[in-house]
Amino acid sequence: MRALTLLKVGGAELEEGPQLDKLVGALTRLVAEHKLIVVHGGGSEIADLQKRLGLVPRFVEGLRVTDEESLRVAEMVLSGAVNKRLTARLVHQGVRAIGLSGVDGGLLRAEVMKHPQGDLGRVGEITEVCVSVIISLLSEGFTPVVSPISLGMDGRSLNVNADHAALAIAGALKVAEAIFLTDVPGVMCEGSILTTLLAKEAERLIVAGQITGGMIPKVRSALRAIEEGVGAVRITNLAGFAVGSGTHILS
Repeated sequence: MRALTLLKVGGAELEEGPQLDKLVGALTRLVAEHKLIVVHGGGSEIADLQKRLGLVPRFVEGLRVTDEESLRVAEMVLSGAVNKRLTARLVHQGVRAIGLSGVDGGLLRAEVMKHPQGDLGRVGEITEVCVSVIISLLSEGFTPVVSPISLGMDGRSLNVNADHAALAIAGALKVAEAIFLTDVPGVMCEGSILTTLLAKEAERLIVAGQITGGMIPKVRSALRAIEEGVGAVRITNLAGFAVGSGTHILS
């Protein structure tokens, strides 16, 4: 029986070019060996479009502050351009990929996130994963490719951090492994990659400023997912993914 694996991808690998070619090749090989769920971000493309439209990207602890205009940008980029680009390339390689967002089928329901450092706007926090949507697709032989835009309590979309969305799905389905592809080879500390990271050490390194920026929500989400029954979480880049290296998050 093929193990259930979730892979979260974001960054340069999703933009047209050689990196996307390598990603699609790696995913095509992975699908042959595992049941696979792909969750993607696309933060750099959101920022680029925001700037072209005269909007200023703002972040709090790696989370994008999302006003109404920025929400429209995020939805266009994530559920539109990026989702369909990756889905199309996978289908072209013979993968039965199907693109959807957290809104579709009520897959991801969320409430507005309250953050101690200020108002994030239309940023959501996952409250429910409709696992039957994913299970139905997997049982029919599809590979779900999921944008993290989610359904809010008011029936409108919310921008959810792709790492949070990925590990909410991973935890709900108790996947064997959740893999985070990033633009770095793992969690860095004092110039070196941490091959393993324990829960009790992670928060200390965040407070000490040794884990920073967008890596903070990745690490915290990984720890929550393991608490919820995910077998293992790995943070790595495309090259590390190919050889099994990166940072393994452990309880």
